[in-house]
Amino acid sequence: MAPVPGSPGEPKPASTTPAGSTKSIKEPTSNLATTRAAAAWFATGAALVVLVLLIILILQNQTVVEVKYLWFSGSLPLGTALLIAAIAGATVVMLIGIVRLTQLRINARRARKAAAVAKA
Repeated sequence: MAPVPGSPGEPKPASTTPAGSTKSIKEPTSNLATTRAAAAWFATGAALVVLVLLIILILQNQTVVEVKYLWFSGSLPLGTALLIAAIAGATVVMLIGIVRLTQLRINARRARKAAAVAKA
């Protein structure tokens, strides 16, 4: 009967580290901090990719469609209509975010004032 893998009677596999070496073989890690300039370049590159994709969307969707919204009515290329809808959605999200950040700043300012009064 063969020994069960991992049991005391099972021979251990050969080590992959050199004989006499106690250190594990790992690549040295770099602790480089991300700078604002690097983040700005990354954001610029990402925005450029999104812009190119939007231009491709608009150029490939030139079919004129009729758009009706509330009391507005008109016709424009499908790609342009989609772009306008995306910008409107992003604007709504941005406005909600601004309102929430303003609420948080007001609460933080009140907490700082209350802490300063309690300290004094």
